[in-house]
Amino acid sequence: MQALHQHQKADIEHQIGIPAVVVFPPEEVKFKLQTVPVDAKAVDGDGLTVYVDAADHREAFSVPSHVVEAVLERSKARTSKDYPKAYALHKNIIDAGYRMLKGSNNVDILARKYRIRLRGIDAPENRQPFGKEAKEELTHLVQGKCLIVHVYGEDQYGRLVGDVYCNGKFAQEIMLKKGLAWHYAAYDKRPELIEWAKKARAAGVGLWASSDPKEPWEWRKNNSRNRKLGKLN
Repeated sequence: MQALHQHQKADIEHQIGIPAVVVFPPEEVKFKLQTVPVDAKAVDGDGLTVYVDAADHREAFSVPSHVVEAVLERSKARTSKDYPKAYALHKNIIDAGYRMLKGSNNVDILARKYRIRLRGIDAPENRQPFGKEAKEELTHLVQGKCLIVHVYGEDQYGRLVGDVYCNGKFAQEIMLKKGLAWHYAAYDKRPELIEWAKKARAAGVGLWASSDPKEPWEWRKNNSRNRKLGKLN
């Protein structure tokens, strides 16, 4: 199994290449993830769903035994063309937080699912002005790319909160400079984020072109209150 993991890891590294820029994480970072290529459908305005190869050194020895067993049984089912059984086994794998994905040479790899919340920014919601543009920008940046995620912790929704890098580009920096996200100052007081948001606002780019942009956290609060009032009425 270990040899298989090593072979899978070599395959995926050959496919994705080595990141062009090495980014050293700050001391408060708890751990780092390197993802497989990101699916466009997995992107939100300030968050995304990513997968990490289970052959990765951090993942390899933490895969639950029932997932390993399901992977082996699924392989046997596919070999014998028992596709309903293979489908059911893959569903079990997905329910456990994993998924079988295509690696290099069209070989299946087991990957673990993570939900990521970009640290320090809050993008407009989809129904807000510039919500669509924010999602499109982040999608354009990460689609089909392998990411480096520096993880600081976990939020109340079970998402990992982190800094996202794509080919050496800092995702939060791009979103702030283009005026497609607010600096979430209540949770992140890094001076560079303050400066990027300040310059975008002064330049009137993105959402700052609006005469009265609404903070996403206030928009969510108001809409939640309105939904509750609607139910009461």
